[in-house]
Amino acid sequence: MSATENGQTVLVTGGAGFVGSHACKALAATGYRPVVYDNLSRGHRAAVKWGPLIEGDILDRAHLEQVMRDVKPAAVVHFAAFAYVGESMANPSMYFENNVVGTARLLEAMRATGVRTLVFSSSCAVYGGVHDAPIDETTPCEPSSFYGQTKLNCEQLIRGFVRNHGFSAIALRYFNAAGADPDGEIGENHDPEPHIIPVVLRVAAGLDEKVTLNGSDHPTPDGTCVRDFVHVRDLAQAHTRAVARALLAESTFEAFNLGVGKGFSLNQIVETARRVTGRPIPVVYADRRAGDPPYAVGRAGLAHASLGWTPMFTDLEIAVADTWRWMQRETDKA
Repeated sequence: MSATENGQTVLVTGGAGFVGSHACKALAATGYRPVVYDNLSRGHRAAVKWGPLIEGDILDRAHLEQVMRDVKPAAVVHFAAFAYVGESMANPSMYFENNVVGTARLLEAMRATGVRTLVFSSSCAVYGGVHDAPIDETTPCEPSSFYGQTKLNCEQLIRGFVRNHGFSAIALRYFNAAGADPDGEIGENHDPEPHIIPVVLRVAAGLDEKVTLNGSDHPTPDGTCVRDFVHVRDLAQAHTRAVARALLAESTFEAFNLGVGKGFSLNQIVETARRVTGRPIPVVYADRRAGDPPYAVGRAGLAHASLGWTPMFTDLEIAVADTWRWMQRETDKA
């Protein structure tokens, strides 16, 4: 029976955030009923459009249990987390509490209510380190940021619940989320904005004076960090496929990279944004940021083989143009 035929409910923690809201749209289009659980500290009420919003904190186990008893989800998709590398290095205790303890409480609430299927929003930050070739799932996990460490800690916790409590779980280790919904319904809206593409476009829009790039002396071709940018539409589709697979699995943990397999330097991001917008974008360089690996590009062959997932929007200009349209629309509303 397909999701369209049975309308299974999926509880989406952090579903008011950037990737979470796009995933909700994709889940709804596939026939699932997404129910968002979010405290709105970093998400947005306006981004919840494809199902109900339940306000609540991931650290509140009793509330989580009550919500699961009320909505009876077939699966949980877990996005709720703090995700700023620099902030994690400055305040590791806050990150451990929210990301790791919060995940532990979610898992305990799931166990108490008989929900055994989980798709976890992980990150390429679990790999960390210095790499000079695309990363696959056999690459050792050696996080260089505390954010990455918390994601690895969460994966380890989830593995324990799979082994000891019969959970079925998939961790999606995605690289840099980029772009925006082509229909203009949702997009990226962080405060402060940590992601390079909207940061660069803020300068093109005249909202900021210049772009500051952290590090011009990395061991990369032009000295700036190299990243693999995955369109958020592709990430959303991967989550729907992961839910379908996890619902059919029994007591299994799997981890899949979600990447395009091609890297772009931060300088190349700026050049692409200049072409897309036709506007000048001044750049200054600062010292390297603690926790930033110089190179993070992924291989996603395993996701293709197991989930049938292949990124469709691999041209960087598409992600930049989608983000630019979203930003202009939001600016016009203000």
